[in-house]
Amino acid sequence: MKNNRIYKALSMLFFGASLAGVMGCSDFLLEEDPSNLTPESYYTIPDHAEAALAAVYADLRFIGGDGGIFSSNWQLLEAPTGTSTTETAQNSDLNNLYGLIYDGRTQHIINYWNGLYRVIAQANLVIDRVPAITPMNEAQKKRVLGEARFLRAWAYFGLVRLWGDVPLITSPQTASSENFKPAPASKEAIYALVEEDLKIAESAGLPWMDVSGRVSLAATKSLMSQVYLTMAGFPLSKGASHYQLAASKAEEVINYSKGNPSMLNLFPEYANLRDEKLGNRVEHIFQVQYNVVVAGNPMNNMFPNFKPVTFQGPSGTGSTVPTIQFYKSYEPGDLRAVNQVGYFYTSYFTNGSGAPFDLGAPYIFKHFNQTALGKAGTPGTRANNLNLPIIRFAEVLLIYAEAQNELAGPNALAHESLKRIRDRANLTTLAIGQFTKDSFRDAVLRERWHELCYEQITWFDMLRLRKVYNEATNGFDNFVGHVNLSSKEPLQTKHLLMPYPLPEMQNNPNLVPQNPGY
Repeated sequence: MKNNRIYKALSMLFFGASLAGVMGCSDFLLEEDPSNLTPESYYTIPDHAEAALAAVYADLRFIGGDGGIFSSNWQLLEAPTGTSTTETAQNSDLNNLYGLIYDGRTQHIINYWNGLYRVIAQANLVIDRVPAITPMNEAQKKRVLGEARFLRAWAYFGLVRLWGDVPLITSPQTASSENFKPAPASKEAIYALVEEDLKIAESAGLPWMDVSGRVSLAATKSLMSQVYLTMAGFPLSKGASHYQLAASKAEEVINYSKGNPSMLNLFPEYANLRDEKLGNRVEHIFQVQYNVVVAGNPMNNMFPNFKPVTFQGPSGTGSTVPTIQFYKSYEPGDLRAVNQVGYFYTSYFTNGSGAPFDLGAPYIFKHFNQTALGKAGTPGTRANNLNLPIIRFAEVLLIYAEAQNELAGPNALAHESLKRIRDRANLTTLAIGQFTKDSFRDAVLRERWHELCYEQITWFDMLRLRKVYNEATNGFDNFVGHVNLSSKEPLQTKHLLMPYPLPEMQNNPNLVPQNPGY
């Protein structure tokens, strides 16, 4: 069963409370109060290590957390990109994100900062406490610590890209800790920790793929390729050395895929991406896990505003919908823009499974779970267990193509990687000899925008490239000065960083100065 190992481990946290109900009164009086458990007294057996690690995984779901009325935290990384707009306009914080007038009081910014640091805090506990657990199988211990290192690296990678210099916390904190109110560390120091953590995870004996949803070797190498690609670009601008590292790590994943195509590959159809039975498999290298027993898929804000596309009838918020300009920027014949085939839909079935009707506009179909929500003639199960993608194999292919091109122009594997993405979309690709380095770069970046849209990736591409896709010209503008067609507002230099959350600055006087422009 999906996520069974993670849920089983997490359940150990509550096992002690269950035992109390079957003990005699005298036994109960002799037991230590479970509420007195501390990190020192808790981390004593291997099951505690697994349960603590499960808590780190669980905290990844902050991404889908409440961003206020008709909004979710993930919209922080979608609204400013210009590829989406809103049909509701009832959430002032979300409106500020779309309008590029957000500040340190914007709830999504506060929530995202807190969510990433909560992941780090939980991971720090695992990394600090698990080594002392005895007896514990050394291979199991190494794996647990490797997974925790990956998760901490992922969280810091998000922080450093969004805020730049941020506090660097690597051990459990209490109010009496010496560095309880830390000043920001440099971007270089954050990236150094991210790289160190990922190298430890890479050598932790992880399986290449893990259908339970745990961190795998493919996920680790893929994240390393993301990190190196980002370090090659802005703001660190490390260039060729890190394009080489990015290409090498991506190529390792691609080579594994070629030897094990049933384990790691592109799905043949886009429908497979939103099939909950295929979670953590094939193209899905790493995902945030969802199951309605704990929490259901959090992408409902992509439903049209009060149109009956699911079993719930006229519902949905439409607070993230594609701009017409971005939808029309797909090439003619691109399957990703075909109704109910790729990433958009323009019609659906009344209440999810009834008579077809026209939606009047394109909406995002990428995360639409037809098993749960319904399809033609088949009512949905109402249990939306679709995971949220974090790393897909499609991105690894594009990372390799981009990084290799920056080194020496497109080679055969770079061209093949681009072509595989376009082949699935039913598009033709120029022969390798018809590309220049510049035209190949633009081709790869266009595929990043069109293939990876609405997966909270595009904003990070804009920051590292300092470029933005222009739907009207099919080319790329400089970040500063590009006008988001969703808001008619230009991006400014200050938007290259998010503002520090105001509550954090009030609680920590060392979190200064505020990022420029806010």
